[in-house]
Amino acid sequence: MSAQTYLAYDFPLLSAFWTMLWFFLWIMWFVLLFRVVLDIFRDDDLGGWAKAGWLVFCIVLPFLGVFVYVIARGRSMGRREVAQARAQQEEFQAYVRETAAGGRTSSVDELSRLSEIRARGDMTDEEFRRAKELVLAGHGQAQEPGGGHDPAGHAGSPTVPSSGR
Repeated sequence: MSAQTYLAYDFPLLSAFWTMLWFFLWIMWFVLLFRVVLDIFRDDDLGGWAKAGWLVFCIVLPFLGVFVYVIARGRSMGRREVAQARAQQEEFQAYVRETAAGGRTSSVDELSRLSEIRARGDMTDEEFRRAKELVLAGHGQAQEPGGGHDPAGHAGSPTVPSSGR
């Protein structure tokens, strides 16, 4: 048998190091290339022709195109990345606040709305007092002793619709 078998000790340590280095550099190159292409599309300051020009430059001469883009627009590339991260964080926090609220209004919101209605003159002081008691008792869970409905005729609703006065 003249076929050579390669064992682990036939592959020198330095060759393994260089192979891993080139492999990771190759992966880093593709990550950088994709980030530049995504940044070209994300940039609102560039017009359509400028975006097309940068894309053609990065596709035809990829190494030169990417390096020139990073040198010319690298600082704004970082700013856009930070702005996008902040926007996503704000959207997430707004979603969490909205979901945590459960779509219900708080007692404070309802009391301020009742106050505005009374200030406009659409509700008497007695109607305001009854509606306020309903809100403070737990959003209409407590029934009034005189019939179980609010002055406007809406059962369990502490707010009174505007009469257009």
